[in-house]
Amino acid sequence: MSKSSEQLAERALARVPGGVNSNVRLSAAEYFFARGEGARIWDVDGKEYIDYALGQGPMLLGHSHAGINGAVAMACADGMVYGAQHPLEVLAAERFCEAVGWAERVRFGMTGSEVVHAALRLARAVTGREQIVRVTGHYHGWGDTVLLDLAATEPVPASVGQPAAALDGTRLVPWSDVDALRRALADGDVAAVIMEPVMFNSGAFPPAAGYLQEVRRACDEHGTILIFDEVITGFRLALGGAVEHFGVTPDLATYGKAMAGGWPVAAFAGRADLMDRLGDGTINHAGTFNASVMASAAVVATLAVLEADPPYERLNAYGVELMAQLGELAQRRRVPLRIEGLPVAFTVALEPAVGGGALQLHRALADAGIWTTGRGLWFVSDAHRTDELRDTVARVDAALARLGSASEHGDVALA
Repeated sequence: MSKSSEQLAERALARVPGGVNSNVRLSAAEYFFARGEGARIWDVDGKEYIDYALGQGPMLLGHSHAGINGAVAMACADGMVYGAQHPLEVLAAERFCEAVGWAERVRFGMTGSEVVHAALRLARAVTGREQIVRVTGHYHGWGDTVLLDLAATEPVPASVGQPAAALDGTRLVPWSDVDALRRALADGDVAAVIMEPVMFNSGAFPPAAGYLQEVRRACDEHGTILIFDEVITGFRLALGGAVEHFGVTPDLATYGKAMAGGWPVAAFAGRADLMDRLGDGTINHAGTFNASVMASAAVVATLAVLEADPPYERLNAYGVELMAQLGELAQRRRVPLRIEGLPVAFTVALEPAVGGGALQLHRALADAGIWTTGRGLWFVSDAHRTDELRDTVARVDAALARLGSASEHGDVALA
C-alpha cells in the first residue's frame, strides 16, 4: 500500500466503520482513486489502471463523459431539487420508455435495492398475494426482505440484525430449472417471480435456451407477475436490455445507473395497468431525490448518446477478442483461469478457487494496473478500444506470470 493510500485508510477507519461506505468494498478498503477518464482510472498516487469494474457496471460509456456531465452541470445550475415536478423528469420518462421499447410507465428512484422493493410491493398489492419466488444466486439488493447469501438454497437471513420473518414469503428455485419454478407456482399464491435475466451476481450464466419463455408462460398460467431485475443487464445487453436481447417481456422490470452514464438513479417500469396503481395513492412509493434534476438530465443525455451512436457491436467485438486473448494467456502461462459469460460482462476466476481465489486474482491484477470487481466480474465499456486491449493483454500477462511464479515456489496454490 502506498503512503498516501495508507494515510487515507487510517483516516477513514477513524470515522467510517471498516473504512468503507459499502460492505461490498471491505475486501479492497485500502484502494483510493482520484479520477477517471474513459476506460482508465488513477489512484491517489497517480498510478493508472484500465478499469473493468466500471463502478460495478454502470459506466457503459466510460468515465467523465463530457456530453453527459456537461448536460448535468447545465441543468442543475438553475436548481436541483424542488419538492415538486420539473420538465426534465417528464422528458426523461418519455425517453426511457421509448428506449426500452416495451414499458408503458416508469417511476424513478435512487438505487437498485430501492426500486426492487417498490416493484415487489406493487406486485403484492395488485395480486393480493404475499409469496415471492426468486432464484438461488441472484441478487436483488440489501433490504431485509430480499438479502440472501448468494449460495443459499433456503431463504435464511444473510446478515446479523436481519429478521428471519422478513423472508417468510420467499421461495427459492434453481437457475434455469423450469420444473422447479412450476412447482413453486403450483399453489397459485405467488405474487411475483423476480430474477436476473442473466445470472451476473454469482458468476455470469445466461439462461438455458427457452427458459425465460417458459417462465413467462408459467407466470401467465398462474396469474403471477414476472419481474426482470435489469440493474446489470439493462442498457448493457442492448438499448432495450434483456427484453430486447432475449425477446421475452416481463410485467415489471428494474433498472440502474447505466441509463444515466453512472449518475445515481434507478427506475422500475412496466405495464400501464400495473404501474398506474401507484397513482391513486394507495400503494406508497416515495423519495425526495426521485427524478432529481441531476438524475433526469443524466438519463436524457445518456439515452441520446446510446441512440445516436449505439455501442453494442463495438462492446461485443471488444469483449469477444478480450475473452479469447485472456484464454490464450492463461494457457501459455499455465494458470488455470475460468472465463465465462457474455462479451459485455464476463467472469475471470482462478480454477480451482483456492488460496484466496477471487481476491488473490483481484490483487494480482490490481498490482499490474487492471482494476476489476472483487468477485471477478469484468465489464466492458465503449471507452475500451484498441489501446486498452493491447495494454490489458500485456498487464494481465505480467500478473499471470507472477501468479505462476508464486505457484512454482509454493507461495500460491493454483491447482
